[in-house]
Amino acid sequence: MSTDPRFEELQLRREAALLGGGQDRIDKQHAKGRLTARERMDLLLDPGSFQETGVFVTHRCGDFGMEKRKITGDGVVAGLGRIDGRPVCAFAQDFTVFGGTLSESNARKICAIMDQALKTGCPVIGLNDSGGARIQEGVTSLGGYADIFLRNTLASGVIPQISAILGPCAGGAVYSPAITDFTLMTRETSHMFVTGPDVVKTVTQEQVSFEDLGGAWTHNTKSGVAHFAAADDKDCIALTRNLLSYLPQNNMEDPPMADTGDDPEREDPELDTIIPAEPDKPYDMREVIRRVMDANTFLEVHEHWAKNIIVGFSRLGGRSVGIVANQPNFLAGVLDINCSRKAARFVRFCDAFNIPIITFEDVPGFLPGTTQEWGGIILNGAKLLYAFCEATVPKLTVITRKAYGGAYDVMSSKHIRGDVCIAWPGAEVAVMGAGGAVNIIFRKQLKQAKDPKAEHARIVAEYRETFSNPYVAATYGYIDDVIRPRETRAYLVKALGFLQNKRLQNPPKKHGNIPL
Repeated sequence: MSTDPRFEELQLRREAALLGGGQDRIDKQHAKGRLTARERMDLLLDPGSFQETGVFVTHRCGDFGMEKRKITGDGVVAGLGRIDGRPVCAFAQDFTVFGGTLSESNARKICAIMDQALKTGCPVIGLNDSGGARIQEGVTSLGGYADIFLRNTLASGVIPQISAILGPCAGGAVYSPAITDFTLMTRETSHMFVTGPDVVKTVTQEQVSFEDLGGAWTHNTKSGVAHFAAADDKDCIALTRNLLSYLPQNNMEDPPMADTGDDPEREDPELDTIIPAEPDKPYDMREVIRRVMDANTFLEVHEHWAKNIIVGFSRLGGRSVGIVANQPNFLAGVLDINCSRKAARFVRFCDAFNIPIITFEDVPGFLPGTTQEWGGIILNGAKLLYAFCEATVPKLTVITRKAYGGAYDVMSSKHIRGDVCIAWPGAEVAVMGAGGAVNIIFRKQLKQAKDPKAEHARIVAEYRETFSNPYVAATYGYIDDVIRPRETRAYLVKALGFLQNKRLQNPPKKHGNIPL
């Protein structure tokens, strides 16, 4: 029985597409500790769910001998699939084909899958591993990047966009991940920079390694460009799948519920003693978060950057929530430039995708000093204020200890449309700490005192008793209730249940003018 030659041709072409740049290049990719584009797609998507698009696309460049070097697929694998049964659109750049460089043709493949994601309202995930624009194509490859950037921008706030950097990402290529919602990098095998070490040395005389200039740790700790640092490709892709489990398909849907098996009424007696008696002694706010939220559900975002504030996703009574929390363990939880930027963008993401925000507050104020003032703490602090003011999702706030000065207003207070604000009994809500306030208010009295030190201690004690407690704010209705710490979980679960159908709209406008 003879085989239809048309089927034979199809099989040969498909095998060529599956092989990418060839076995030698695949072996080199593996030797660098990196998987191929197709291996990554297999890990990302549910088994058997991948439906590829643009399988047989090739480039159209006829210069520099490129007409003799056409490879099926042209350096990117793209298509539709499912993650935990939910549809997603995804693409993976193939470094075995022309170093994964962007051509006009493979840019069109990426744009087509992004258009599909926007039309069908599903997340788009990009697995980046590319040497940048394909130089042989000149301006058409640059145009391809711009086409992608436009789609990233139009999709922003409509569908979740996740970028995994699994190899090089340089030049214009970095701006697509920067526009997307979350960027994940792999340690030692991924890099991001506008210009590489050689150009840096030529222009600025600085000598720097690839890793120090644009490695995963650099962008997770110094620049804040990346949100996660994974050990390798497998870890990064598993993290991507986990991250997606907290997110809705699009801005018109709610995040998926999950049965975590954790009792909504559970009390944790350890919370009653977690705050130190001394007002200036640190503690780890992560412990508070973990004890209040559903067990083993906290996924921290930007863990290694701007550590004085914590942001991340968790579940409360099975519902996906966004967490924003001051971290007394680092710089006393003070608000500064970087942490304001970090939290503002996270709050705006949660608001765009219908994810309730729970704020754990222990903040002494904004960080003083010339570095902060000259660096723009006013504008950057205003970003966080703007984000919380603008947000219309359910907003619940827990004041665990300090809530001082303008930072009290900024951290999702009732004044800026916080829905629920509760405090623990030891909370202090005031313009500033008792010591500083006494120095200003009772300056003359202290100067005239026979024993200024003793008089200062006496007045501070009186001031604390009168003002540094949650009850003054509660009498004005700025705090809804003062509860025992162990009751926090049950209180928040109930409050979140009541707020699940919250409806609030901002005034009609094209968009606001956030202080960027």
